[in-house]
Amino acid sequence: MSPIYQATASAPVNIACIKYWGKRDTKLILPTNSSLSVTLDQDHLRSTTTSRADPSFEKDRLWLNGKEEEIKDGGRMSTCIKEMKRLRKQEVEDKNPAEPKLSSFSVHISSFNNFPTAAGLASSASGFAALVSSLAQLYQLPVSPSTLSLIARQGSGSACRSLYGGFVAWEMGSAVDGSDSLAIEVAPQSHWPDIHALICVVSDDKKGTSSTSGMQRTVETSPLLQHRINHVVPQRMKDISTAILARDFDSFARLTMADSNQFHAVALDTEPPIFYMNDVSRSIISLIVEYNRLSLAAGGGYKAAYTYDAGPNAVIYAPKENIKEIIQLIVSYFPQQKDSFKDNFNLFSADVTSQAKLPAGFNENVAKRFDVGAVKGLIHTRVGDGPRKLGDEESLLNAEGFPKTLA
Repeated sequence: MSPIYQATASAPVNIACIKYWGKRDTKLILPTNSSLSVTLDQDHLRSTTTSRADPSFEKDRLWLNGKEEEIKDGGRMSTCIKEMKRLRKQEVEDKNPAEPKLSSFSVHISSFNNFPTAAGLASSASGFAALVSSLAQLYQLPVSPSTLSLIARQGSGSACRSLYGGFVAWEMGSAVDGSDSLAIEVAPQSHWPDIHALICVVSDDKKGTSSTSGMQRTVETSPLLQHRINHVVPQRMKDISTAILARDFDSFARLTMADSNQFHAVALDTEPPIFYMNDVSRSIISLIVEYNRLSLAAGGGYKAAYTYDAGPNAVIYAPKENIKEIIQLIVSYFPQQKDSFKDNFNLFSADVTSQAKLPAGFNENVAKRFDVGAVKGLIHTRVGDGPRKLGDEESLLNAEGFPKTLA
């Protein structure tokens, strides 16, 4: 009986605090500025991928959530698979001729996201990170996560940051071939585990302007983007790294919110302008601003930080002791349907909307109250670890190398 060459890995979602927006090379996905993100706990949000190499497979094939996806020649998926096969040959087979020639076999890949597309989260980051991690295990590659991030980046820019847990920088680099545009760990999950995140799912509608076309339009037309690239982001990258290492939430919160605001200002400075936030998004900002104002007026520090990617969904970072109060505040303005909040940390004994409550002294006129459904769901999670190696029992492929869901 011939051996089975197979590996399964999971990889996390990440949400940027210092935003990546704009490419200087669209094929290699080289960014116009460095960025920094928080990796979220994959116990709650993850992509899982199983890869198998077999000489009987006729071509490379991929199934996403049970549905086969075309691997277009020269496309991002094809590029990642070819680069991983190249690494296998270079790092393993050429150095030890006795190793099986897996780089010459076609692969079957099955991937599954445990969060719905409707969650409004970029699944490409965790998806490509899981793909690369799975293939790295299959090929037994003796390389670092930073090296793997060079390949994941060519699938989806932000995927490179999902190769590490904790707090991760994507260094933009300067080399034309992209060899120094990679992810590095700023601090592991264990350094600041008390950072939690509340994701407010505002809309699952398809964006009017995709991130890919939007950022290229911004690169071509926004004078503000050039100021951001040259004068703002380099200092913010240093300052937020310092804040993370010092576990200084005040500085972390100020920088995170300022960078989110500037990213959306840059989108507005594009010709024609791009609007990613809506009235619900702006109302959530008003709530967090008032929530922080109350604390600062009483001599305290910042208690929460909002950030928005290219869409209306809010991510609120906060120390874990503030999260229950933040959820009670959010549901005061955005009541939830039953079961639209998965209480991962058992903060509430009853339906979350029945627990709505404003902090003492809160100016309730900073935002209007919305109907049920304006925020479609809430996801409470926290800073998490990097890709995980999973056992055979979690494989997504059956004995013949096809998705179990289709068996």
